[in-house]
Amino acid sequence: MPWSNQNGGGNNGDSPWGGDGNHKNHRRWSPRGHGGGLRSTSPGMDEILRKKQEQLKQFGGGKLFLLVGLIFAIFWIFQCFYIVQQNEQAVKLRFGKPKEGIVTEGLHFRFWPIDTYRKVPRTEQTETIGTREQDGLMLSGDQNIVHVNFSVYYYIADPAAYLFNVNDQEGTIQQVAESAMREVVGRRPADDVYRDQREVVASEVLSIIQSTLNKYGVGINVTRISITEAAPPREVAEAFNSVQQAEQERNRAIEQGNQERAQKRGIANGEASRIREAAAAYKARIVKEAYGEAQRFSSVAKEARAAPEVTRFRLYLEAVEQMLSSPDKLVLDKSGGGTVPYLPLNEIMRNTNPLKGN
Repeated sequence: MPWSNQNGGGNNGDSPWGGDGNHKNHRRWSPRGHGGGLRSTSPGMDEILRKKQEQLKQFGGGKLFLLVGLIFAIFWIFQCFYIVQQNEQAVKLRFGKPKEGIVTEGLHFRFWPIDTYRKVPRTEQTETIGTREQDGLMLSGDQNIVHVNFSVYYYIADPAAYLFNVNDQEGTIQQVAESAMREVVGRRPADDVYRDQREVVASEVLSIIQSTLNKYGVGINVTRISITEAAPPREVAEAFNSVQQAEQERNRAIEQGNQERAQKRGIANGEASRIREAAAAYKARIVKEAYGEAQRFSSVAKEARAAPEVTRFRLYLEAVEQMLSSPDKLVLDKSGGGTVPYLPLNEIMRNTNPLKGN
């Protein structure tokens, strides 16, 4: 509390704190206001500082600083060494800027805190797209809605580019993969995605993803695309299954028709081959017979020039023999007189009909 010191000696030599006025350490005065009054500061601060100084002298100030320095040195050395595991690779940074090269597995040194490091995995990584139904809905080239669930498998080839060229690596890969799949599905009918051309679709998607990520400088190599599921949305699954069953029935009928056509075509081809072979054989026989007849006629003509009467009589006998060799012939003798001969016409006709039928 402020008090007046008009006589210069205080109040009977006593301090305003109720103590002896001789304790100088307990008195510190400062001017207050324009009235010349004085105020005192708290004596506890001086007392605390004095006690701390005494304790520090008793302990030994040099040893304390040495102990603190030793602890800091141990901590600094501990921070300077770091370990990269077998399935990891790291990038060393100096003042936050990546240095050249990749840090492989093992124990390594860095000048902490100037040097820092960032680790990335060396194993194959996976990003899955379409786990939620609304994320995997895509429009196919034939205006059908397809739900596609697929995974992207990749390795980190350039850790520095992977860490510092893009902000959200996993999000970037997912967005690029989904965009590539939508592009490929939008160019093809739904059946190609469902079953017919899955491998071709996956190959096209991989090519688009890799080229796009190379433009972004993400620093990864996409190894494969696995289409886990490709199906219509649940709301139209029943109708789509009905359409699929109808298409399967149509394909079955077409396949059955193709089989019957192939069977009948084979029979027709066989019959055609048989007819062609028979015609060829008949042609060869007729030609040979004609050639033989020509040879015979030539020999007969030669003999006729040598002996015309004999040859003429021989030809006559051969003609009569050929004419009478048929069983349906009836020979009548002109010298029979006026008797009417009996002609067995019924027997002749009966014998003739079986021959005509054959």
